Formats: sequence, structure tokens, C-alpha cells
Amino acid sequence: MKFGVSTFVTDEGISSTALGRALEERGFESLFLAEHSHIPTSRQSPYPGGGDLPRMYYRALDPFVALGAAAAVTERLLLGTGVTLLIQRDIIHTAKEVASLDLISGGRLVFGVGVGWNREEMANHGTDPRTRGALVEEQLAALREIWTKDAAEYHGKFIDFDPIYSWPKPVQRPHPPIYLGGGQAAAERAIRLGIGWIPNAVANPADVPGQLAEFRKSGLPITVSSVPTDPAILDAYAEAGAERVNLPLNNLPEDESLRALDNLAEFVRKYTD
Repeated sequence: MKFGVSTFVTDEGISSTALGRALEERGFESLFLAEHSHIPTSRQSPYPGGGDLPRMYYRALDPFVALGAAAAVTERLLLGTGVTLLIQRDIIHTAKEVASLDLISGGRLVFGVGVGWNREEMANHGTDPRTRGALVEEQLAALREIWTKDAAEYHGKFIDFDPIYSWPKPVQRPHPPIYLGGGQAAAERAIRLGIGWIPNAVANPADVPGQLAEFRKSGLPITVSSVPTDPAILDAYAEAGAERVNLPLNNLPEDESLRALDNLAEFVRKYTD
């Protein structure tokens, strides 16, 4: 089982370049960055984590820009979006961003996508939350066309364009690995689409087998997000067949972030010895 880190990069915390270097130096396999384009000032959607929405949600950098900077100062670190809110994005621009990042990183991108939870944020992008699942399926199909065809076209209910040229193409063939974030509904959709799944970790190790059992039958990869530093939970995910676990890192200034990473790296070293 591989160990990555999931976090936000903001204008108030450690830079993505310093973070990327630090992760690679400490032996972590990957960095996954979250995305929110904005947070509406008038909010009705409850924060899934409960309580007030953390400050980092308001100040997140664009993940492709931040990961591009990290790519320039690392050689082995995988660069993941965890997750791109695809339903809030223009699909042709996103196809180019993904392919460009995969190119400049030498094929190190892992493309995690999701349908989101903040309905006010979706509305500002013109996205209807009632059809977001169907929309993301069409978007992923259109992305694959753009990445794999010289003259790509797609005609669906939500996405519709005549033949286009778009380069660069991704370095990874046929395209970077795709994961869908979310709960059981996302797992069912990921199985149908033949892509990986990014669930959030459960708190009780006894619940892990049930969480992953049905998806594991598909043989598709699983990356688990927000996994606590609890050996029992890590054991349970390893035994259940998770490909990767992402340990959470709070958005902190550089000195504090580096100390937190030292602690995480020491925990992983002891756990894997």
C-alpha cells in the first residue's frame, strides 16, 4: 500500500513547491490537492465535515497551477487532484490543463474528479445539482475523446461539440488514471465507468471491509482519502486491498507544515518497518 498526502494549498500556507520537495525528500509517493473555485458568501449547503467551513476552503489555489509548480521541483512524486470539481469546469479547457500537467510532469498526474457538495458554488457555475451525476459521466467521456483522438467530437445531452483539435495529448496512454471521489453512489458510478474510486476513510477499522468489499470485486483501484494515523485503520485498508492511502495535512505555514510532515514521515516509517 502506498502513502500519499492530501491537503489544500492556499495563499496563507506552505507553497506547493516547498511542499512537493518536502514530500519527495521524505519518501511520500504522492500529493493530492483539493479544489474549490470560490465559496459563496451566502451559504446554505452544510459542510460535510460538520461545524464551520474551514478557512482553507476559501483560499485554495487552483490545483493545476499549484501542481504544475510542484512538478517543476520534483522528479518522482505523483501529482493528484483530490478532487477536481469537474461539473463546475469547462470541459475543453480542463482537457488541456490535464494534458499539459501530465506533459510537464513527465506522466505523473493522477486525475481525481468529483461532483461536489456545495450547491451554491455549483449554481454560480450554472450547474444543476440534480443532474450533476449524469453531467460528470458525459464530461469524462468527452475528455477521453479529446485526449485520444486527433479530431475529437462529442454529442450528448450536456456536452456537445463538433470535431476539434486539441494538443498536447497526455504522456500517459491512453490518458492519466481517473478516480471518482465520493461515497457509495460514486463507487457504483466508478464501476460502471471502469475507473478508480476515492472514498473518505471511516473511523472504525471494523467498518473498512464493508466499505470496500463491493468495489474490490471490480478489480479497479482504490485511493482512500483523509486516513488517520491509526495503525489499526491502516491495517484494515491494506487487508481490504486499498492501493493508496492519503494522510491529511492541515494548511499551515511552511515551518509548521515541515514539522507536521516530519511527524507523518516518522509514523509511516515505524508503521512500515
